[in-house]
Amino acid sequence: MSEVTPSKNTGIAGLFNGWVLGLSAVGTVWIFMLMLIINADVLSRFLFNKPIHGVPEMVALSIVGIVFLQLSDAVKAGRLTRSDGFFNRIVEKRPRLGLVLNIFYDICGMAFFIAIVIGAIPIFLDAYQGQYYAGTEGIFTIPTWPIKLILVVSAITVVLVFATHVKRNICALVRTGAEK
Repeated sequence: MSEVTPSKNTGIAGLFNGWVLGLSAVGTVWIFMLMLIINADVLSRFLFNKPIHGVPEMVALSIVGIVFLQLSDAVKAGRLTRSDGFFNRIVEKRPRLGLVLNIFYDICGMAFFIAIVIGAIPIFLDAYQGQYYAGTEGIFTIPTWPIKLILVVSAITVVLVFATHVKRNICALVRTGAEK
């Protein structure tokens, strides 16, 4: 009788992968909606000489939200910017050293995003409790706290993605050490 190997997309790991993909999907839909709003604003300016109020504010706030929504998927897929040319040569010649460097890279990423979370939580709370808005009062205003919340939640998700990479690379390092 053959053993059934558990899939990586079951249980908590599956939920987490779904969460990461969901954040990215929301960011993708947001880009599409933003594109529609910008095009409607351009057409409104051209055809009626009347802009749609709040488009610049929505775009400015959306950029941060979209970047952070899609960041965890970029980290998970290994698409976060780094110099791979030199690194790939190290991995080819010395795979264990490559794993150690990956662990270091992922721990640095975790530390960076933990710092973002620590800095962003008080800013979110201040924006939420102080009811801060962007825009011009009487014409168009939009609350800023939802973007700050997206930043906090997404940064926490990125920390967790980096943590899964650290765990995976440590396990691979132990396996390669056991093979010797």
